[in-house]
Amino acid sequence: MPRRNPRTVLDRMRTPRGIPGFLKTASVCALIAGLLSPLSHAAASETETARTTAAANDHCGNQCSDILPPGQNGNATLAQILLNQAFGTQPEHAEDQLGPYADLAKGYTGLTNDKINNFFNDASFGVPADQVASTVKPAGRGDVTIVRDKKTGVPHITGTTRYGTEFGAGYAAAQDRLWLMDVFRHVGRGQLTSFAGGAPSNQGLEQQFWRHAPYSEADLQAQIDNAVATNGERGKLALADVKAYLDGINAYIDASDSGRYFPGEYVLTGHKDSVTNAGKIEHFKITDMVALASVIGALFGSGGGGEVNNALSLLAAQEKYGVAEGTKVWESFRERNDPEAVLTQHDGSFPYATKPADPQGRALPDAGSVTQEPLVHDRTGSAAGSSATGASREAAKTALSSAKRGMSNALVVGGEHTASGHPVAVFGPQTGYFAPQLLLLQELQGPGISARGASFAGLSMYVELGRGQDYSWSATTSGQDIIDTYAVELCQDDYHYLYRGTCTPMEKVERKNAWKPTVADGTAAGSYTMRVWRTKYGPVEYRATVGGKKVAYTSLRSSFMHEADSIIGFQMLNDPDYVTGPESFQKAVQHINYTFNWFYVDSEHTAYYNSGDNPVRANGVDPEFPVWARPAHEWRGWDPATNTADYTPPSAHPNSIDQDYYISWNNKQAKDYTAAPWGNGSVHRGNLLEDRVKKLVQQGGVTRASLVKAMADAGVADLRAEDVLPKLLKVVNSSPVTDPTAAAAVGKLQAWVAAGGKRTETSAGSKKYADADAIRILDAWWPLLVKAEFEPGLGSELFSAMTANLPVDESPSAAHGPTGSHAGSSFQYGWWSYVDKDIRAVLGEQVRGPLAREYCGGGELGACRDTLVSTLKEAAGKTAAQVYPGDDVCSAGDQWCADSINHRTLGGIKHGKISWQNRPTYQQVVEFTSHR
Repeated sequence: MPRRNPRTVLDRMRTPRGIPGFLKTASVCALIAGLLSPLSHAAASETETARTTAAANDHCGNQCSDILPPGQNGNATLAQILLNQAFGTQPEHAEDQLGPYADLAKGYTGLTNDKINNFFNDASFGVPADQVASTVKPAGRGDVTIVRDKKTGVPHITGTTRYGTEFGAGYAAAQDRLWLMDVFRHVGRGQLTSFAGGAPSNQGLEQQFWRHAPYSEADLQAQIDNAVATNGERGKLALADVKAYLDGINAYIDASDSGRYFPGEYVLTGHKDSVTNAGKIEHFKITDMVALASVIGALFGSGGGGEVNNALSLLAAQEKYGVAEGTKVWESFRERNDPEAVLTQHDGSFPYATKPADPQGRALPDAGSVTQEPLVHDRTGSAAGSSATGASREAAKTALSSAKRGMSNALVVGGEHTASGHPVAVFGPQTGYFAPQLLLLQELQGPGISARGASFAGLSMYVELGRGQDYSWSATTSGQDIIDTYAVELCQDDYHYLYRGTCTPMEKVERKNAWKPTVADGTAAGSYTMRVWRTKYGPVEYRATVGGKKVAYTSLRSSFMHEADSIIGFQMLNDPDYVTGPESFQKAVQHINYTFNWFYVDSEHTAYYNSGDNPVRANGVDPEFPVWARPAHEWRGWDPATNTADYTPPSAHPNSIDQDYYISWNNKQAKDYTAAPWGNGSVHRGNLLEDRVKKLVQQGGVTRASLVKAMADAGVADLRAEDVLPKLLKVVNSSPVTDPTAAAAVGKLQAWVAAGGKRTETSAGSKKYADADAIRILDAWWPLLVKAEFEPGLGSELFSAMTANLPVDESPSAAHGPTGSHAGSSFQYGWWSYVDKDIRAVLGEQVRGPLAREYCGGGELGACRDTLVSTLKEAAGKTAAQVYPGDDVCSAGDQWCADSINHRTLGGIKHGKISWQNRPTYQQVVEFTSHR
């Protein structure tokens, strides 16, 4: 059976399938002819005589670049959608950044500084006079101008008042991403299916995020009130900025509605009538901003969770080996503080979430008692089908795992190691590949604001990742643990619990959704109710018994009810009067409660800071496991009314200024600083950056081009081939390989390793891999060898429990990894460290932080070799069609396509596939030449 590629939101808006028989060429042409007229009039009415914006104080010296595929324009009228679906034509600036982005995969080897902007955009402030495409004064305002450049269509927003600047930011965001913003405000509110249709992918998405942040309207408003009340003048300023931004969004909604050039998805989903223009696009309101922020926080900035899974795997280990030995085995796989792990911060110790010497308050479940709390109830119609229930299962699995989407990377080198003497950075977030993109580009220039870069659509009142006048900043997901699981003891019934000795009712929060078929989504009518039971210790996620007592396991996150708080940090980052150097940068990002690693460069300095509200836990509490919901085990200083607590001070967070170089690819931050996800051991994708950047620094004379080349080279490397395969082959070749099939496979793998272990095309655009057979063999071999190496020693139950904590593999084509297939990001989660440590131990090599036991062949080299050779022979015999099953994007056996990046449709415009790269979605290349 072909596997199905995981799909999100409006993948079912693929018009050829979603509108059967509708897109006949003649009818398309006739319909488009009737739709183009109002679009043309609207565009003409908005565009004044082109003129340039005056470049703000720019210290980059034409050495700042960026890229964000597929393109700036994420809105499309109905006519444009129909043309795209019928003929593949693209709206202007919808995918003009996709080609340069894709070309780097083969073009990086000969890169020089003067060729960087063949693959990136010029990110200088302002627009040269001869490059102005349009100039608009939104809603006729005299205090703001939006200039778009010819090459990319990026808006350069200049305001003479702060209100006008933010109004322009909202207006430009709606011009570029109105439909996407509307989709995600409904995702954040748990109302996507009612808005966009009941496709199983939509059901799964709203369930995943609403489980994480089940907020009422009052909760959303309370977050805003709190953020304003607790931040003085900056809080008031943020509120004014948001209101102006909303005014800009809503002004565009009104203008596009009356001018009939609004996104065509509103017609296809039944919200607007293409003939009469009947229907309504709802205005945005301030609580929508918090709903949007809750989605982004859940995706990229909330490390932790997974304590129940941890408990289950610990119990399985103890059942297998006994309590003492089982605990030792479990800890060796957990790798809380592995001495061989690659670190972002080279020096110092930052103890956090460490293992207590004498654990207190653990509430481990009784064997076989754990059940997941159901989220969806009262299913009717299509919501009761198998595809719908399957989507719910996958959504719950994603939401409850500690293996969250922790993407993004950073390479930063201090000036003492560069050719110019100025620091150089190549960094950006991996936010996946969507059409339109979740991020948008913009430049903002106004009173107290001066920045260019990327922001999440609908939250672009400030640049969130980008550059200021003489500095640049970016972030990677850090994943430290800010989520704890509490066991609340039930009383009276299943919906009352003991809170500090008092039997207290749980709070029921519900969201009822219903849908019917539309042109975009033909899913049959259906409905369901999402129901979450909230306690003072957070929402209920599981139920179990502990020592025979009935409990509910709840999840308490330090950023719960506080997603709006981070706005102050972003406001500061955009303020040139606030950020004047590395110290003030660090102070700014201390106001961001999302779990991120932040990086900074200017012409003289580099800096790093790990953000997040890290709760101070009670003595003896082990954050890896559920604990009893009792005062002795609560966060110190915790106030359940506001979900605030004592947090570790900034000095306790990994931080530094002017380290020789920094790398980050969601690896371990610093010594003794425990990350919530598993897998921070001897082999991590961070090593791909560390090895390359360290070598550059040792050589000296680092340039923007050489740092881009290091990033790009790591971005096409197979981590397993580079860091683990040579050791596997060492075992295999410890005796002559006499089997012809295995010997041929070894020869191909050795040749691939010698060539660098890359997954690259034979030539640009060939859609065929060099070393294709070797790549196929390793892709087939890895899961076979991991199972054969570890399952005999662990036993099937413990092996299964451990794979629930950490997936075995995340190759580019692996649909079972946390990111799904065709998502670019690869090799974050996998058993590479376990294999590496175990094989080295069998070979008799030194291993710091070894596994508690030797598994391959029971620790005997000959038996281990037999295991590897037999599984290698089996892998070599698998056909390409077996290794790369077909999905709805690729035919079976198409290796290149199986790896390829496919922009998942969140609207009506589709884009072509590009060759695999493991790199940030939005990326900056910066080197400042001077400082204020």
